[in-house]
Parts: sequence; C-alpha cells; structure tokens
Amino acid sequence: MSTDTGHSGIVYWRRSVWNGARCEPVLVTLRPDGLQVWDRSLATVLQAGPSAVTGRLTRLGTLVLTVGGRRYALVGRGASLSPAPSADQQRALEGAGSGSSGAAAAGGAVDQLLNGGAAARMRDWHARLAAAGARLR
Repeated sequence: MSTDTGHSGIVYWRRSVWNGARCEPVLVTLRPDGLQVWDRSLATVLQAGPSAVTGRLTRLGTLVLTVGGRRYALVGRGASLSPAPSADQQRALEGAGSGSSGAAAAGGAVDQLLNGGAAARMRDWHARLAAAGARLR
C-alpha cells in the first residue's frame, strides 16, 4: 500500500504559443486517484486518471499532455505578460498539505539563472506523472 498522498504545484498553461497573456497559472494536483488541473478561479480545466494521460517533455521544458484528444502545454513559469497565480490558487496550494510545492525543483545552473528552474520543475512533473502511470515519452 502506497503512503504517497500526492503532489501539488502551480505551473503555467500555455494556451497560445504567441500570446504571453494567454499563458495562465494553473494549480496541478497529482494524487493516487488522478490528475486535476484548476484555473485561476479554481474551475476544473482537466481531471483524469494518470493512465488516460499521454504526452512528452520537449527539449525546452514544455510538458505537453494529451487527455481525451485535447492538448495541454504546461511550462514551469509564465511570460512577462502572464497573470500571477490567484489568491485562491495560493490558498488551495497551501491547503494541499504534504507533498505540495510552489518552489522550483533543483536544476542546473543555466536553468536556474535563465529560467528560474522552470525546466527542472517540469522534469519533476514528468517523472511524477510517469511513475503514476501516465504514458509519457
């Protein structure tokens, strides 16, 4: 029996490749029973069992997930035009308890210096999703 209670964090959903204002923060929670993603108002963006998730991690650190035929491009940090995480998202993250993290995973010096650890954060999510049963490359 697993004692893993899950993992939560805030990453950014890149809804547009070109428009930085459309790169918005989402609260992502991975628990043994599934993956959930909520927007700034805590409306559900995505809810699925890990086995229903496919995807890949790009060389630039974008975690591209596909669920039910819909594509979600998640990145470790937003653009300069991106909105900040909402107070509701921050409270929900704090209330998630054990295993939650808003901080960056440890990464290389270049990633930390130029990207705020965003690529390492997405590699961590990739590993966690794969371990939970998602079909990732």
